[in-house]
Amino acid sequence: MLFIALNAYVACAIAQKDCNKPLYLTFDTGHMEIAPLVADVLNRQQVRVTFFAANERTKQGDGSLGEHWAPWWHARAAEGHEFASHTWNHTYWRADMGSTESPSFRVRPSAGMREGQDSVMSAADYCAEISLASDRLKMVTGKSPLPLFRAPGGKTSPQLIASARACGYTHVGWSPAGFLGDELPSETTSNAALLRKALRDVRSGDILLAHLGIWSRKDPWAPAVLEPLIVGLKQQGFCFRTLREHPQYGAGR
Repeated sequence: MLFIALNAYVACAIAQKDCNKPLYLTFDTGHMEIAPLVADVLNRQQVRVTFFAANERTKQGDGSLGEHWAPWWHARAAEGHEFASHTWNHTYWRADMGSTESPSFRVRPSAGMREGQDSVMSAADYCAEISLASDRLKMVTGKSPLPLFRAPGGKTSPQLIASARACGYTHVGWSPAGFLGDELPSETTSNAALLRKALRDVRSGDILLAHLGIWSRKDPWAPAVLEPLIVGLKQQGFCFRTLREHPQYGAGR
């Protein structure tokens, strides 16, 4: 029985290595309650992902990039996962301000000292907001993050993206079918429905998005959906890659 199981594992590993139907599973931070479960599933399934991290408020500890969670991030780096910025204070873009020559942005962080308050950031300030999360990730993982960022909510403008690119960061969103729905109300969108939709709609090359805990969802997504989704997608011939291996966003681009 052990021999059969080992052969199955090796066969799966070879299939994943040779697979020509890649998917790019990404996780944004959140309240982190399900982070240990996510790590267990990814390790068991031998799936490597890209984490976009901000220092968000958490159910346990001092923020998702605080000292409490630092060992968790370090362990994920040792497993081969990749990392990128999600802005330090999970700062939402709200509107462009200023001019093309001197851009600025109206923003609203959902974490930190100015949580929920609108303010204006210069392009340099916004770049610093991206870099702060990236620098902290390097500190807690011991690994250089990718030169990428994801704006909270995926909310951007051409000027915001250009300003970030000018200071070395490329924005990464997600594919339409890659929105896995863990942000949606569980009262109206069940985990079973989200699983069916993803297994039906995801296509090769898609960037998939999930979170390490959503405050508003009463029926958590990860315990019910994450592992069945990974298993089901593997059965369809998909493999999982990090954004370091993505043809557009990879480190060698």
